[in-house]
Amino acid sequence: MHDKLRSHNTVDTFPLNGSLSEGIEHHLKKTLGLGLRGVLSIKDAVDQKLYLHIYKSLSLALRDKIMDKWIATNQEYKNKEVKQLFYLSAEYLTGRFLGNNLINLGAMKQVRDTLDSMGVNLNEIEDLEMDAGLGNGGLGRLAACFLDSMATLQLPGHGYGLRYDYGIFRQEILDGFQVEHPDQWLQHGNPWEIQHEEDTVIVKFGGQLHRKNLMQGKKKTEIKGYEPVAAVPFDTPVIGFKNNTVNTLRLWSTSVPDYNKFDIKAFDKGDYEQALKDVLSHEDLTMVSILYPNDNHDPGKRLRLSQQYILVSASIQDIIRSYKKANNSFDGFSQKVAIQINDTHPSLAVTELMRILVDEEGVNWDKAWDITRKTCAYTNHTVLSEALEQWDGHMMKELLPRNFEIIEIINHDFCELVWEQYPGDMERVRRLSILENGKIRMAHLAIVGSHSMNGVAELHTRILKDQVFREFHEMFPKKINCKTNGITPRRWLLKPNPELANLITGKIGEGWITDLQELRKLEKFVDDSEFLNGLLEIKRRNKERLKDYIHKHNPVKNARGEIVERIEVNPDSIFDVQAKRLHEYKRQLMNALYILMLYNELKDNPSKEITPRTFLFAAKSAPGYAQAKGIIKFINILARLINNDPDIRGMIKVVFLENYNVSLAEILIPAADLSEQISTAGLEASGTGNMKLALNGALTIGTMDGANVEMAEQIGEENMFIFGLNADEVKQLKSGYYNPEEICRNHKDIQKIMDQLCSKKLTSIVEEREVLHRIAESLMREDRYLILKDLPLYKETQEKVALLYQDKMAWARKVVFNIAGMGKFSSDRSIQQYSEEIWNLQETPVQ
Repeated sequence: MHDKLRSHNTVDTFPLNGSLSEGIEHHLKKTLGLGLRGVLSIKDAVDQKLYLHIYKSLSLALRDKIMDKWIATNQEYKNKEVKQLFYLSAEYLTGRFLGNNLINLGAMKQVRDTLDSMGVNLNEIEDLEMDAGLGNGGLGRLAACFLDSMATLQLPGHGYGLRYDYGIFRQEILDGFQVEHPDQWLQHGNPWEIQHEEDTVIVKFGGQLHRKNLMQGKKKTEIKGYEPVAAVPFDTPVIGFKNNTVNTLRLWSTSVPDYNKFDIKAFDKGDYEQALKDVLSHEDLTMVSILYPNDNHDPGKRLRLSQQYILVSASIQDIIRSYKKANNSFDGFSQKVAIQINDTHPSLAVTELMRILVDEEGVNWDKAWDITRKTCAYTNHTVLSEALEQWDGHMMKELLPRNFEIIEIINHDFCELVWEQYPGDMERVRRLSILENGKIRMAHLAIVGSHSMNGVAELHTRILKDQVFREFHEMFPKKINCKTNGITPRRWLLKPNPELANLITGKIGEGWITDLQELRKLEKFVDDSEFLNGLLEIKRRNKERLKDYIHKHNPVKNARGEIVERIEVNPDSIFDVQAKRLHEYKRQLMNALYILMLYNELKDNPSKEITPRTFLFAAKSAPGYAQAKGIIKFINILARLINNDPDIRGMIKVVFLENYNVSLAEILIPAADLSEQISTAGLEASGTGNMKLALNGALTIGTMDGANVEMAEQIGEENMFIFGLNADEVKQLKSGYYNPEEICRNHKDIQKIMDQLCSKKLTSIVEEREVLHRIAESLMREDRYLILKDLPLYKETQEKVALLYQDKMAWARKVVFNIAGMGKFSSDRSIQQYSEEIWNLQETPVQ
């Protein structure tokens, strides 16, 4: 059954010229060197169960066949001298490459059939690839979707990022607690990437500034005595869907030791530790080892700032080097180059572009500033103040002295401009300043140094204009714009849910794969019982697949990692899914509190019949985020309590899926019945998980937050389960009087769960009781995210969900409207808007 769920009936279009099996065999024997140990055929590799080597050889054989397209794409861009977009992002959550590349190449069936003939199962080979865990959630996955869409739309757009040796972390749930392990995604290598040592660049840290006198009274600034770090690029192909375009994701690595620090005298004396001490402790060995090092202390902050500078400095150097190969002047730089700053992490691109233009290329300051602002654009992804990065000025000055000086100059000129426009308003100058109280506000730098700043949903953009950056909007009324996020339908429907994709294609054709608006045609089948039953049957099979995954891969473990029990879930129950980064504003806690309320109802009335429900959570918490980790523990306390209580009769199950990543999402999302999008209104910038779940036939329970607002417009609010305060009501409540204790006094069921959190009723274990007490205390003291305020309406809405689910045909009709209304939320549409309204790229087909 699982092979059927993962097969595709779309027509293959990529001619695998020459024998794929010969290519696999070549790489097995010669590239991987297995011929030396007697592996002379694919059959030999199969007989010896060398499946990982088969995966690598298959990937290398396919990469060989991609190479002609990749070369042709680069040559086409060069020959036509087209404008190119460079997307700078600290995260790229690409997931696995093999399956996605086969989909986009149009080679899935050919490869599956070829492997079948050799006795090799493609699904098993795919599962051997490790996720490229170079992101933490929606930000990194969005970047990956955007690269896919650029290539599919045949736009000249590439990505720059960091090749972290370790991803965010591998999560394990032991005794209900999150435990972090290194995410060694490169432990078996990455056959898709190509290292280009010849393009290595030097990134400079520290040092002293020196002024060099030039002719006509001009001066040039040089950095002397700096610490050099070598940034080495690794390129990965980004393949357009069934076309000839192959763009590039270039990731920088800095794991290059300084062998000049090798102490040969100590080595000769046999003191190997001393000989290698300076080499192995050298800073550049660890600069991009870990994605998002803990920045609760100065060394962590310093490392994160260093990582961000490596990303922008190496990338800007690379962009300028490429530009200079075809151009003798920087007059047309912004007509040939666009740089998109994805959130504040790469904001130093503004100062680094200025530094190189002024200090290394001799461009005068005013001209360089004009070029920089016309070239750079900035995407904001958050309204949370703690996520709008600020760096300590002393740290910046010590680590990046020239960049800090450039920030000071930019800020001086900008503050003068504010003063001219608003004379006498010194407070406004202070509020808009890039520098304040020794801190550098990176969002302000990105806004001032770019020609465009965009939000990622209509509500988010309105909040940016009216609240977070209101005075910037008053000063630059055309700068802030909206580009609602999207997801690629290839990765998030065609690949993970092929049965649903085939059902849709059978009704409306394949056009939806590259034009998601085609899904509107499904609305005419809303009363087609055969189609509706087909949807329900496919969902049931996807739920069976997830059920098997949970039983096999997600057991309950004790603190020592020993399996305590295997979890059985009911595929006939509502699969209620909340899968996203664990943060208090996303309100996984509200979901958990509702589960406790439902449990109490069944305990008080054991004979009560309810619609069976399986609550599925998947989330990682930042390692230093104690409250979020406490919420994970609370969910697992509930799971232990409820799943083993015979009074519940299996009517409720709670499952926390550990180590959520792209590959797990591809199993979880097609199986979901209900999508939890319940963030505090006004705090979720957009959300893309909501789009993926709705596209795969889940109904949404959610607040009017982020892209939910636009989804309701497209789907019809009557086809969603909307509840709670809206963004304006949240703002009004927070500016006035709110007392969580009043909610408890007015709702006995809520008072009861709060009492349970503060007593021994849920657990007698002291450490667990402390976790629950902290949760209760945060709710009663402040309830910052208005969980208790929205909880009664959330409970009412969940009861509507349960009632509707009992009418399968009524539920299926709403599923149709959800899928049909997702056309707007394609990343193809997002990228087309970016291209037309910000980047001004031209479609460039590759022959």
